[in-house]
Amino acid sequence: MPKIVVVMIALALVSFPAVTAMAKEDRETIVRNDRERVLAAGYWIYNDLDAAVQQARQTGRPILVVLRCLPCEECVKLDDDLVESDPEIKALLDQFVRVRIVGTNGLDLNVFQYDTDQSFAVFMINADKTVYGRFGTRSHRTEWLGDVSLEGMAAALREGLKLHDAYPANRDALAGKSGQPLEFESPEKYPTLRKHPDRLDYEGEVAKSCIHCHQIGEARREYYWQNDRPIPEELLHPFPHPKSIGLILDPRYPARIKQVVDESAAQSVGFQVGDDVTAMNGQPIVSMADVQWALNQVPGDGGSIDFQVRRDDRDIELSLALPKGWRRWDDPAWRVSSWMMRRIAGGGMRLIPNDDAAVTDDAMPMAFRVANAGKHGAHGAAHRAGVKVGDILIEYDGRNDFRREADIFNHVNDNHRPGDRVSLKLLRNGRTITTEIPIQK
Repeated sequence: MPKIVVVMIALALVSFPAVTAMAKEDRETIVRNDRERVLAAGYWIYNDLDAAVQQARQTGRPILVVLRCLPCEECVKLDDDLVESDPEIKALLDQFVRVRIVGTNGLDLNVFQYDTDQSFAVFMINADKTVYGRFGTRSHRTEWLGDVSLEGMAAALREGLKLHDAYPANRDALAGKSGQPLEFESPEKYPTLRKHPDRLDYEGEVAKSCIHCHQIGEARREYYWQNDRPIPEELLHPFPHPKSIGLILDPRYPARIKQVVDESAAQSVGFQVGDDVTAMNGQPIVSMADVQWALNQVPGDGGSIDFQVRRDDRDIELSLALPKGWRRWDDPAWRVSSWMMRRIAGGGMRLIPNDDAAVTDDAMPMAFRVANAGKHGAHGAAHRAGVKVGDILIEYDGRNDFRREADIFNHVNDNHRPGDRVSLKLLRNGRTITTEIPIQK
């Protein structure tokens, strides 16, 4: 069996039996059965961070926190192929106090800051909640193999244990791994999530009470947009993937460079294949997620990162300056959060690059195929304006120079507010159709 598989497979096996039947169960049953399995196995503390902190203080061990939304259909499909657990992962997990969080209700957002478009994230922390490192990266809706692996998780766990052994002498180096306070200290305090309780409601409809990871990011963006303010660049383009700056990392290692993209920002400052990134702005790196965290601290209007790299048994330093707008190099089309922008900017359209080269020429350089068009509420605005699936969008708001769906999102966020109207020009069966849609609240 290949070793490069999604990390949640390993976590599933060491915490509860195979979950191949999950997809056949409704969400309520999945959540309740998951709790019963984990509690019966007794390997993980379930949804109780305070208990984990208390145990860590008593034992002196670090804490491993796994944030996993249920159900995670993509993970389930890969679980089916796993036939045995990984003994190396198990031996490393045994050295942690392990806690599994399946709903983010009441989550301390001053500690747990991560890419909320994921369905799981792993934190290694001290009992005082100092963050040693993160694990778990995603750059595609269903494909994970280029971002995580069992070897990569084992490497991250080993590095986390080393940092714990060196603590508190390394406290200053770890300070940057904790972010600044967010708009609210826990998810249910955001205006759009106030209907949720601060903990899962097992006495009622527990699945409906749950706040999922992606809802945090959406609530943060809504907090600005609903108040007629632009969405901050750091929220519209969160946690840039290393490949956005030209670094393709090997998921089997903490941060080993597998490829440097030609003519990229990374190539321009001298990164080489085989380099191991060991620190960014002084922060020790344990995984690709840590690289994303460090990148995420650079604002959208630009900044620089100092890298410490291990190359041929010697340490070298590289500095990368990132210009204004650099976050837009990463394409967010795969993200769940893009559906919010499809509502706002597209009236419910999902746009994909058109695959018919005959449609475009120098006079008509832009062409997006309407892959989906919602029919209800704010997601039905384009449908009500006459847009149909299969239409080719060749002009948006008087412009025909957008190359990605995200370019339209950026344009609307930069230039429009709820209630504005934008024009659309489309091709349908050789005819040109014009219409307009409102920018949604």
